[in-house]
Amino acid sequence: IPVAELCRQEGVSVSTFYSWRAKYGGMEVSEAQRLKELEEENRRLKQMYAELSLKSQLQEEIIKKL
Repeated sequence: IPVAELCRQEGVSVSTFYSWRAKYGGMEVSEAQRLKELEEENRRLKQMYAELSLKSQLQEEIIKKL
């Protein structure tokens, strides 16, 4: 099946298909799952850092006001 036809059936662009192929092309299923898990963990850690950074800034502002 041609790539263009496959993309049309699945509702993704051809450029997205090639991006995914470049990213996941040589991976086994378990490797792709592990990558997804790591990306999710990274997202959660970034969120935690952002929240703690904001909290720290607020605390510094409160201390300066005292």
